[in-house]
Amino acid sequence: MAIIEKNNKKIIRAWSMYDWANSAYNLVITSTIFPAYYTAITQTKENGDIVNFCGFKVVNTALSNFALAAAYLLMAFALPFISSYADVKGRKKQIMMFFTYLGAASCMGLFFFKLETLEISIILFAVAAMGYIGGVLFNNSYLPEIASVEQQDKVSAQGFAYGYVGCVTLQIICLVFILKPDWFGITDPSFGPRLSFLLVGLWWAGFATIPFRALPNNQRSAVRASKNLFRIVVLEFRIVQKKINKIIAIRRFLPAYFFYAAGVQTVMIVAAAFGAKELKLESSKLIITILLIQLVAIAGAFLMSLLSKRFGNVKVLMAVVCVWIGVCLSAFYITTEMQFYLLACVVGLVMGGIQSLSRSTYSKFLPANIKDTASFFSFYDVTEKIAIVVGLISFGLIEQLTRNIRLSALFLSVFFLIGLLLLTRVLKFNKTVGS
Repeated sequence: MAIIEKNNKKIIRAWSMYDWANSAYNLVITSTIFPAYYTAITQTKENGDIVNFCGFKVVNTALSNFALAAAYLLMAFALPFISSYADVKGRKKQIMMFFTYLGAASCMGLFFFKLETLEISIILFAVAAMGYIGGVLFNNSYLPEIASVEQQDKVSAQGFAYGYVGCVTLQIICLVFILKPDWFGITDPSFGPRLSFLLVGLWWAGFATIPFRALPNNQRSAVRASKNLFRIVVLEFRIVQKKINKIIAIRRFLPAYFFYAAGVQTVMIVAAAFGAKELKLESSKLIITILLIQLVAIAGAFLMSLLSKRFGNVKVLMAVVCVWIGVCLSAFYITTEMQFYLLACVVGLVMGGIQSLSRSTYSKFLPANIKDTASFFSFYDVTEKIAIVVGLISFGLIEQLTRNIRLSALFLSVFFLIGLLLLTRVLKFNKTVGS
């Protein structure tokens, strides 16, 4: 296995292309076209926003949130052992490829999504999420291998910037088919959105070949070989768990990350549905708004990287979390399109920054020159995925019980507040990750 040269610009660009590839899923499927299309076709005159899923009557947006929550929960339990297996066997890249192509194929399958195929389409929607989650974990785990500590904020920001540019590029292509179907002789209004799902899969699988060619596999773990693969995988997991338990900075950072990530990720997932339900915004306006968020997020990622050099990662994260609290409170009161657009700009600015800085902050807390990076990053990714499960279930349950999505949005501020309080416990390490 080749040793990765740190701070090699060619390798960093190739690594960043994975964000370019898979962010198309995150934008089109999670945030824009799929939620808008899903809400539109599951809203009927006969049943309103209630759908029948396997014999159960569920609010349409609550169903999609529950499906995502189930996918995240399953992956949260599986990822620590999958990553341990990857470290033990030296197959990090192969497993990353597996999840990538699984997610891409599921997105392609959504091309056949219509109301009569609701059940299988929701399953494909969940499987696509699982592919995305698995791929992101292994991509994140390369960060401490390709960049030195002082470069990790910048490299992490570059990855997110590539992702935002890539997903916006594909989104624009998809919008042409959706908003101008007559240019292509398209008469079925559902064809444009469904074609977008197919294009996401092709884009994701196609551009992912760039990092797959450039990134080497990981070294096998130092765990002694054994015929009982399950035993050595569990042993690798326990070894990494013990190492993490000894690192006070990580022990304090992960609980804080859990709470504010629950808020961030849930807002990103439900933003389009909120605009459609509460402000009655058309799908085209919602999609353009989310595009605006992505573009602003590019600036946000680099801005937070620059601020972290001056003030340190933890202080910047605390300031950004305070802005997110304001976002949740504002969402409860907004009533006009213009207010929604202004709030979207604020979300974009802090969305890119908090994601990029969180990844690099955790990476800086890891021991220098570790080989089992996938196992270490599995704890970070599992924390995020369980946080998303809690966030989505909370959001969905509150909406299901109160039939008021504004109350769900307001409740998310509680997650941010707890995250902010827990970040104060990490302040003593601010200088450690400040450059």
